[in-house]
Amino acid sequence: MPSTILGIIASSGGAASTSSYESIASATGTGSSNTITFSSIPSTYKHLQIRSIARDTNTNNDFSSIRIRLNSDTGTNYVRHLLAGDGTTVTATGATAQSSMIANGAARQNGSTANIMGVSIIDFIDYASTTKNKTMKAISGNDVNGSGFIRLNSGLWLNTNAVTTIELLTDAGFWTTASTFALYGIKG
Repeated sequence: MPSTILGIIASSGGAASTSSYESIASATGTGSSNTITFSSIPSTYKHLQIRSIARDTNTNNDFSSIRIRLNSDTGTNYVRHLLAGDGTTVTATGATAQSSMIANGAARQNGSTANIMGVSIIDFIDYASTTKNKTMKAISGNDVNGSGFIRLNSGLWLNTNAVTTIELLTDAGFWTTASTFALYGIKG
């Protein structure tokens, strides 16, 4: 049945198949580091995707952001946007001259109910191009004991270099040992 559905989607101009994705690397939090780094990323794919299930050790609030830096660039060369909803309130924000892009997809250790994780799917478009600035889009969210949120983020790295390193940093604290991150290459 799943192959039938994929065939229908492909004939409609959608994604051809799940074999369009190839696993490049995966990482797990250590409980003592605030950074997950994917380095030496090959330039052989059209786009990249990171899928995460994450939680940090910070004890404030209910959610945490995944701050994203490309090629170890810590300068104010990033632009970011956010659309968010929690069932009651809708938020839209943007900022220029930032030191990172953001995907709001982690839960905080003590701010949320025990064992609740945040999830994110983060896409990097045309990451290997050397003629355009790099863009990122993410959908993420988490449950906060029955409430929770969903967030759509987009970001821009004002640099035309090919992306070879992606760093994922917590707002505060460290990535827990239950946090997992998987990097995929998307074929063109």
